[in-house]
Amino acid sequence: MAGHSKWANIKHRKARSDAKKGKIYSRIAKEVISAVKQGGADPQGNPRLKLALQKAKAANVPNDVIDRNIKKGSAADQADFTEITYELYGHGGVGILVEVMTDNK
Repeated sequence: MAGHSKWANIKHRKARSDAKKGKIYSRIAKEVISAVKQGGADPQGNPRLKLALQKAKAANVPNDVIDRNIKKGSAADQADFTEITYELYGHGGVGILVEVMTDNK
């Protein structure tokens, strides 16, 4: 912990929880943007977007963040995210599959 100051402890706790939330929000944002790029901005006609919105609601992502990402995905100048699967081998020959979304080609 940070020491004996109550406010310093709160600051460190809040920083950790904010970092965790930010990581979740950015992962869901990439999913929403990718879904909008592939199937359009209407959740009724885009099952992938509907699933991404359900995940966002389950993670308590605010509606303004969701709406902002839908607009970002429907913009023409937005970079396109692609899904890539990497096959890795760890210690002892253990196989690992890593699924990532990236805009770097």
